[in-house]
Amino acid sequence: MKPARLAVDIGGTFTDLALEHAAGRTTLKVLTTQAAPEQGVIEGVRAVLQTAGLGAAEVGMVIHGTTLATNAIIERKGARTALVTTQGFRDVLAMGNESRYDQYDLNIVLPEPLVPRHLRLPVPERLDNEGKVLLPLDEEAVRALVPVLRGEGVESVAIGLLHAFVNPAHERRVRDILSPALPDIPVSLSSDVSPEMREWERFSTTAANAYVQPLMARYLRLLETGLRELGVSAPIFLMLSGGGLTTIETACRFPIRLVESGPAGGAIFSADIARQCGLERVLSFDMGGTTAKICLIDGYRPQTARNFEVARVGRFKKGSGLPLRIPVIEMVEIGAGGGSIAHVDAMGRIAVGPESAGADPGPACYGRGGGRPAVTDANLLLGRYDPARFAGGTMQLDEEAARRAMAAEVGGSLGLDAAMAALGVVEMVDENMANAARVHAIESGASQDGRTLIAFGGGGPVHACRVAEKIGISRVLVPSGAGVGSAIGFLRAPVGYEVVRSLYQRFSSFDVAAVNALLADMAREAKAVVAEAGSGAAITETRTAYMRYVGQGHEIPVELPARELGEADVATIRAAYDTAYTRFYDRPVPGSDVEIMSYSVLVATVPEPTEPTAQLRSGGAGGSARAQLVRDTMTGEVGSWPVHDRASLAPGARIAGPAIIAEDETSTLVGPGWQAAIDAFGYIEMERETA
Repeated sequence: MKPARLAVDIGGTFTDLALEHAAGRTTLKVLTTQAAPEQGVIEGVRAVLQTAGLGAAEVGMVIHGTTLATNAIIERKGARTALVTTQGFRDVLAMGNESRYDQYDLNIVLPEPLVPRHLRLPVPERLDNEGKVLLPLDEEAVRALVPVLRGEGVESVAIGLLHAFVNPAHERRVRDILSPALPDIPVSLSSDVSPEMREWERFSTTAANAYVQPLMARYLRLLETGLRELGVSAPIFLMLSGGGLTTIETACRFPIRLVESGPAGGAIFSADIARQCGLERVLSFDMGGTTAKICLIDGYRPQTARNFEVARVGRFKKGSGLPLRIPVIEMVEIGAGGGSIAHVDAMGRIAVGPESAGADPGPACYGRGGGRPAVTDANLLLGRYDPARFAGGTMQLDEEAARRAMAAEVGGSLGLDAAMAALGVVEMVDENMANAARVHAIESGASQDGRTLIAFGGGGPVHACRVAEKIGISRVLVPSGAGVGSAIGFLRAPVGYEVVRSLYQRFSSFDVAAVNALLADMAREAKAVVAEAGSGAAITETRTAYMRYVGQGHEIPVELPARELGEADVATIRAAYDTAYTRFYDRPVPGSDVEIMSYSVLVATVPEPTEPTAQLRSGGAGGSARAQLVRDTMTGEVGSWPVHDRASLAPGARIAGPAIIAEDETSTLVGPGWQAAIDAFGYIEMERETA
């Protein structure tokens, strides 16, 4: 009998748990304890084990994802960090690449660097672009920094020197000088964290890693200790932003790679469902308590990227955040969750988010002291939730508190009663999510035609039909365990690690031997990290080159053979680039040389096939047990909608909208004009009726 596997996903409002064991799958949502998140995890683990009737010793693996690193950067609650850099380059973090995310804003506000200027400490040294020493490192200048760092109360140090991605010798020497003198202060090297060209992105990523490292290391060790005291002796893995799993030790060294760990789990969940159901083109829609995440999945694989922004100053404005150069699953994330606060802006329009009520105090209807209306309050006032059965009956919602907050904050300014104000809030949040999906598809060079929307998260199935209508998608799939989809996605993720490095090459002078040596070294590093997990599973290796026509500013990924390259491969790889470029930009540029800026090697274990039947239960066709008065957002009219218990619906059951299919972690709205059916896996398939 296989040991149980436990996944935990900490969100801004709820902490989700999914436990897979011999008898099936047990899921649970508990409120996040924001002041001490490890306490909420421990209590959730204790509760889910009790519900499943399992002992802590029966857990064979724990997989964890968290937004703690992201929140620390956004809220500026990380460590007091210093940056040691090459003399003359202390202002790189502030100058960036001098681009403006809004060309016409004369009072543009740029993100403040995580390291203030007086803690950006220059030292004399210089390497050229090939890593040759132009100016030796001034070691006495480095030693002179020790009293400065102590006097300033620095808690973490980032080291970012010019061209260190080619030759890390000077960075390592700075670390070797500082570490013995400051043994309690962690040190992050740019040549380890983000060994790629472009010093702004490299320095920013390294500074962010150092900024969150003490916090994340402390949290992860507290979590590990708490689980051990609970009796869980299983290995603990962390979800990476790029979709793989890694050990606590690696996560403590590179916590910046955890910034998108929760959303990455959701994308993997969708990709697994797509593979299971044979859906080649999917739009993943994950709506939680704080944010909504949208991801394109083609050929059962989420899109990936190496650039990410955190803590944007301009809402939804690309280029207004702190740049991070790490492997991530590419998605768009907006402040549109159940806890997103609604208000009327200066122009008299309903606006939703990005501010969230979180778990404490939470939406007004939680009855925990919140006085501002959130999306959950709006859904409750529209009749979409049963206040006595929310979260499986573990929370009693206060409808009157929601009504007062909605009337005071939204309805009063617009001359609307609370119910109609709630309708406006829901329509606005649905439009925001649909617009984000449209823009994401356009930026990715893709379309929504023929896609299936896979909806999950606590709010995804509630809003799925209306968002699909706005996008132009006619098919929606709500899988089992949708309310805790990201946590389930953790259980589907491979143990993996991606290494990215720069080596400038042009096809006109391509050095096959140098590239082979680099890729082999990268593969060894990635395999060593995966081997730490000790799983013994078969592994796959994916190699990618990031290329562009000479003179361009952005690269396109092209997959390389996972073997030693020969001279004959050069022309094949160049042709593959032209094909990829044509897909994005319609046609290639004949006669132009192509330059390769960097390479990545991803090593991952081969995931086990999913066994979807564990959740299936026998049952009748699913007659409705009760009814609720629901206001239709399309017409504004109130009608009686039948409510079905999802656990009673057997494969083959069919339900005509409008209706609600309720379960403990979420509810699925089958909108007017939609037909729902339970498929062979127990998933809810909804299709829109054609005129």
